[in-house]
Amino acid sequence: MKILVDADACPVKDVIISVGREKNIPVEMVASFNHQISEGTGVKVIVTDTGQDAADFVIVNRIQDQDIVVTQDYGLAALVLGRNGRALSPRGLIFTGDNINSLLMQRHVSAKVRRGGGKTKGPSAFSREDRNNFLESLLRLLES
Repeated sequence: MKILVDADACPVKDVIISVGREKNIPVEMVASFNHQISEGTGVKVIVTDTGQDAADFVIVNRIQDQDIVVTQDYGLAALVLGRNGRALSPRGLIFTGDNINSLLMQRHVSAKVRRGGGKTKGPSAFSREDRNNFLESLLRLLES
């Protein structure tokens, strides 16, 4: 098992690295070359180009059964679930077969509204509670 991270905009990289080291689980950070991420003990950095979804394709090609992927991208989460991986958002939402379809539909509807000139509400500011929820969910996935 390993933890793969869609690392370009991930606000909990430090938490993931800490848990990975504590539990002796390899961590792979996947990010475009525009982002500076340092390798360290138990952390491998995989650099991609800046193309849309480039990091997603790398992650999907590297995932194995029961790996955990940290991403805020619902599309990537759906692909991870389809490959028998587990997916988790930086806010602690565990993506499952039960919730992924409604999340994808919500994303589709929001995109349709924006294409039509409408406005949609963005995510709230990342909070300490989000960080704690993430840690709890990550530990729960690692224990299951």
